[in-house]
Amino acid sequence: MIKVIDFYADWCGPCKIMDPIVKDLEKELDGKVEFEQVDVDADQEKAQEYGVMSIPTFVIIKDGKEVDRIVGARGKSQFKQLIEVHL
Repeated sequence: MIKVIDFYADWCGPCKIMDPIVKDLEKELDGKVEFEQVDVDADQEKAQEYGVMSIPTFVIIKDGKEVDRIVGARGKSQFKQLIEVHL
C-alpha cells in the first residue's frame, strides 16, 4: 500500500480546490492508498521534516520511502494518474 501525505492550510485557495478531489480519491482508492492530511500551520515540524516549501504538496510514500511529490492543484483524473503510477 502507498501513502499520500497532503500538506495543506485552511487559508490556502488551491488546497480548498483539492480537498474534495482528495476525499473522492480516498474512497475510490480505499485499500490501495492511505491518505494523511497535515495542516502545515498546526504541524510545522512535519512540514519541515518533508521540506515542504509551498502548498498544497502531496508526498507519495511507498515502502517507507518518498517516491514522488506533487506540488500545486491538479484535476482529479491527472492527480489520480500521478498516484496510480506507484501502485
